Amino acid sequence: MSKRNSQEAKREARERLKAERERQAKRDKIRRQLTVGGSALAILAIAGGIGFAIANNSGGGSDSTDWSAARDVLDNGAPSGDDADGEDTADGVNYPTDAPANTGGDDGLTVQVGDPDAANTVTLYEDPRCPICATFEQAMGETIKQGIEDGSYKVDFVFGTFLDNNFPGNGSKNAVAALGAALNVSPEAFLDYHEAMFSEEWHPAENKDGFTDEYLIEIGDSIPELKDNQEFQDAITNSTYATWALQMSDKFDASGVGGTPSMAINGQKLEQVPYSPTDLDAALAAYPAE
Repeated sequence: MSKRNSQEAKREARERLKAERERQAKRDKIRRQLTVGGSALAILAIAGGIGFAIANNSGGGSDSTDWSAARDVLDNGAPSGDDADGEDTADGVNYPTDAPANTGGDDGLTVQVGDPDAANTVTLYEDPRCPICATFEQAMGETIKQGIEDGSYKVDFVFGTFLDNNFPGNGSKNAVAALGAALNVSPEAFLDYHEAMFSEEWHPAENKDGFTDEYLIEIGDSIPELKDNQEFQDAITNSTYATWALQMSDKFDASGVGGTPSMAINGQKLEQVPYSPTDLDAALAAYPAE
């Protein structure tokens, strides 16, 4: 890429980020107005399309997971006992507690992609519904993937689901569970699915609860390794990684990260995520592995 093109790409990325932050500021203002006072209906009418989307945040399609029951299984064990196969059950629904294949750590919550012997570790903190995460991934996803492939670093992924509370729904939890289903197929399928999930083509607005089971399977069909993959699809519709998704969300909450996207280099959390290859290289140089 020429220097001029590189500068233009940086400028466009900054402009996209600025525009997204302005939109986020407007949404935050609307939420404050709803909380502080006045008629919620009147304020939603003033907010127009954004308010209507918040009030009608269903993205269509179904959500097969009873997330309250999955949380009960995780926190208290199976309220109705274990089934014959030893899987936890809640209200007659099986909620396995196994982690996907290709995870690490004692709790199966380390999602690390790349050469385990790579000197540097990049940790990414993201919420699937986060629009700025989508902006970041669209600007830097290929660069990060290239760094994984050439052995410059390995990447740890940590996923939060706090936007399900900010904009009611289950999209973030559904998406994290689906990422687990993709990871169970292979690390390569996970990376491709992660890229598609945050792409301009597939990423829904954060105030639309768009990550339904059907939509997540549809995204998978855009990935050769996941297209018509029955095991992947069944893991989504059967809520195979629901409790794992909740554990991953708990890990995010315990990390102290206040927003997404966030990044750490070799354990050092950055004040701002890099939006250009040059800035990422500078962060790697500033925080070398010990």
